[in-house]
Amino acid sequence: MDLDTVREVVLARERADLALVGPGSAVLAGGTFLYSEPHDHLDRLVDITTLGWPSLTATPAGLEIAATCTLAEFAGARPGRELGTATLRPDWPGTALFAPACRALLASHKIWRTATVGGNVCLSLPAGAVLGALVALDAVAVVWPRGGGERRIPLREFVTGPGENVLATGAVVRSFLVPTASLMAHASFRKIALAPLGRSGAVVMGRRMADGRCAITVTAATERPVVLDFDSVPKEFELTDALSEIEPSLWFDDPHGAPDWRRHVTGLLAAEVAAELRATP
Repeated sequence: MDLDTVREVVLARERADLALVGPGSAVLAGGTFLYSEPHDHLDRLVDITTLGWPSLTATPAGLEIAATCTLAEFAGARPGRELGTATLRPDWPGTALFAPACRALLASHKIWRTATVGGNVCLSLPAGAVLGALVALDAVAVVWPRGGGERRIPLREFVTGPGENVLATGAVVRSFLVPTASLMAHASFRKIALAPLGRSGAVVMGRRMADGRCAITVTAATERPVVLDFDSVPKEFELTDALSEIEPSLWFDDPHGAPDWRRHVTGLLAAEVAAELRATP
């Protein structure tokens, strides 16, 4: 899609260049959404891929994922593998959520090499499976506000509705921090769609921590990611009770699935996720 109202493309080289992000402008990372439909209100794009951020960086606290990390790089992050400046520790089974999250998206491998993790999160769509994977791993978004400084926002609090989030005008997401404890957790993934290559109708991810605590994350089926926390891997009746407490208005309704169907299949997938976590040594 040609964006014929855009008059300027700024190649950001330093943080000061991000001051141009604001009304009438948009951040360009992968651009797969920007170039997919008209955006007549835009007259400037600020390209952040020229900032040279390392896609993946291993730190003592965990893994830092740049907003400009491509889906291909994200999906390729596996325990023990060396990627750029990051060597992923072999005791990080939580990274097993990365690749299936990318496969849950309705996108080709060509798109994977262009689309970015930051773009998927900031779009904040219900079917944003990469967003869901990072929420499931208790990730935190590092945000650069327009006026300077830095904010850290837990991703489970980032999205407020379909296509809506707490990101202020002019703010730019720098990266996502996944804590070591979550990376060391055992993880499970389930997805269903009405068509083999269709948009996800429900995605459920589970995380079992070393101390036994468990989190079940629901996305695609709900308007925003929903995290259910438990002291241990939940039994079926505990899951049923927790899912029944999700506000009825949160179940998403679009041509890819009706709310009652999404609610039903989410229960089935959540039970499978819990069973797998319970059986994992």
